[in-house]
Amino acid sequence: LGLLSEGGRIGEKALRVLWASSIALLVLGLADAALAWRKHNQGLRMTKQEVRDEHKQEEGDPMLRARIRRVQREAASRRGMIEAVAEADVVVVNPIHFAVALRYDRASMAAPAVVAKGANLLAERIKDEARERQVPIVTNVPLARALYKQCPVDHPVPVDLYQAVAEVLAVVFRARQARGGRR
Repeated sequence: LGLLSEGGRIGEKALRVLWASSIALLVLGLADAALAWRKHNQGLRMTKQEVRDEHKQEEGDPMLRARIRRVQREAASRRGMIEAVAEADVVVVNPIHFAVALRYDRASMAAPAVVAKGANLLAERIKDEARERQVPIVTNVPLARALYKQCPVDHPVPVDLYQAVAEVLAVVFRARQARGGRR
């Protein structure tokens, strides 16, 4: 009987150890699950670079958007310049590369002003518009180059170019008077 009571105590101790180890393993398992869950959630977070890349993908590259806006502004400006050719008195051209449209009204302007200018394709569009609107086109290579390089649109002609511009305008105005004031 002593052996049985001894076995019962051993069984109780074994049962207590089993319960204690089960509880310890349960606590460790829960702690491990919590850490694994936290690590998983942190892994799902995006880095700053990933956030930037996603924004770029959704909204488009900011540099590309800025370039598109700049091109649109330039196109709008070119449209305005092309429309201004209709009010020009003369278009001075370098036959291939440059076209500069000048306007001069003695009553309201101190000096002739550049109303439109362009190079290459834009120069061709300015010349086409001038032909369509019957604005005289004068070929003067050095003057066209100088006006294109020195004078911004909607600004008066530089003083050093007055003489050359005056000669061109004089020819145009004389021809206009000979036609009875028409273009």
